Amino acid sequence: MEDVIEMLRERNEPVPVPLELPDEDLLVEIEEQLCMSLPDDLRVFLLTVSDVVCGRLEPVTVTDPNSHTYLPEVAAVAWSLGMPRRYLPVCEADGGYYCISQDGTVLFWHERITDESWDSLWLWVREVWLAD
Repeated sequence: MEDVIEMLRERNEPVPVPLELPDEDLLVEIEEQLCMSLPDDLRVFLLTVSDVVCGRLEPVTVTDPNSHTYLPEVAAVAWSLGMPRRYLPVCEADGGYYCISQDGTVLFWHERITDESWDSLWLWVREVWLAD
């Protein structure tokens, strides 16, 4: 995990208005909005690198409710399209969503759960986001 965080920090692209990292209190509010707890990997991801901008993929964020990557809004849209509520979206891509289960497995949903999966969010970051 630490090496992936370091790679993300190295590739972080400068933007006119940088994102902020959330604190634990904000994550509790997000969990209340979602009516579910955040998987551990997603919690750490949001607290440590959700301000990183790199490549074409834009993972979810939680500090700006007006952002198109705002987790509660992305989740509401994904769930309305049929993604099972037991998953939380990590990133919208290619007409579907990379999503995370409570056990930390990342899957790709596109009208159904596909065969693509990663054992952890950090593995997904390394193999998908950073490889993009």
